[in-house]
Amino acid sequence: MLNIDIKNETGRLKSVILGIADSFGGTPDPEWAYDPKSKEHIFNGTFPKEADLKAEMEGFAEVLKKHDVEVYRPQNIENCNQIFSRDIGFVIDNKFVRPNILEKRTRELEGIDCIVDQIVPDSLIEVPEIARMEGGDVMPWNEFLFIGYSEEEDFNRYEVSRTNKAAVDFLKEAFPGREVKAFELNKSDTDPKENALHLDCCFQPVGDHQAIVYKGGFKKVEDYHFLMDYFGSDNVIEIDREEMYNMCSNVFSISPSIVVSERNFTRLNNELRDRGFTVEEIQYSECAKMEGLLRCSTLPLLRL
Repeated sequence: MLNIDIKNETGRLKSVILGIADSFGGTPDPEWAYDPKSKEHIFNGTFPKEADLKAEMEGFAEVLKKHDVEVYRPQNIENCNQIFSRDIGFVIDNKFVRPNILEKRTRELEGIDCIVDQIVPDSLIEVPEIARMEGGDVMPWNEFLFIGYSEEEDFNRYEVSRTNKAAVDFLKEAFPGREVKAFELNKSDTDPKENALHLDCCFQPVGDHQAIVYKGGFKKVEDYHFLMDYFGSDNVIEIDREEMYNMCSNVFSISPSIVVSERNFTRLNNELRDRGFTVEEIQYSECAKMEGLLRCSTLPLLRL
C-alpha cells in the first residue's frame, strides 16, 4: 500500500503524482475552456501543442527523479487534459481527499484511480456533494490549512470559482487539528490578469517560513496583510500583476531548500537564489498558457 503524509508545502518530497499531456485533446472549443487564459490562447491561435507539453512535463519528471522522488503518472484517457493533477485529489496529513471538482473535469479522476486504489481505504476521505473544491485552493502549512474560496455570490457567478464555503466548513470538520484560514479570491471568467484561479495562483509558501504573494489576488486586503504579518515582510517575495499572469507564484518545492521554477522567471529565480535556495529551472511556458504551472501539475503523496 502507498504511504501518504503531507504536513506542509515544502517538506522533503518522496513521492508525487505528476500529470501527463498524452492525448490531451488538442485545442478545445472555447466553450470547453474553463479558464480565461486558455480562452485567450485559443482565440489568439497560440494554444499549446501536445508535443511541447509532453516535452515540458518530461523535463519536470527528470528533475524530480534526479532528486530521488518517486514519480507516479495517471493512466492515459483519450482526449482528456490530465496535466493538472493537483486539483483532482490532495493529501493532508495521512488522509487522501477526493474532492468534487468542476463537472467538465470529472473524467480526470478516472486516471488516478489505479494509484488511489493503492491507499488504505481508511485513509480516503469522500467529500459531500454540497462541498466543491479543487486542490489548487488547498495548502497544508504546519498548524494551518490555508484555503482559497469564493462566497456563494461569486461561486454561482464565476466558472473559475472552484472552491465554495461548504468546502471550507467540511475541511474544518475533517481536520480539527488544523487551524483553517480561508481567503476569498478575486475572480474573472474573461480577464486572466484579474483572475486568481486558485490560491496557488497568487500565493505559495517556500522554504521554512517564506512565501511568494500577489496582493491583487485577494478580495479582502486584510487577508494579504495577514500573510504579510504571519510570514514577515522581509520573508515575502511580492510579485506584480504581470508576474501573477505568468504564474510566478506557482513554483514547486522539492525540499525547504530546492525549488523548481520556470526558466523565464528571471527576477523571481534570482531573488530565490539570493535567499539561499537552489533553483531548478525548467521550460514550462506552454503549460502556463492553460493558467497552471508547476504546483498545478503535481499531487504530492509523501513529504518527510
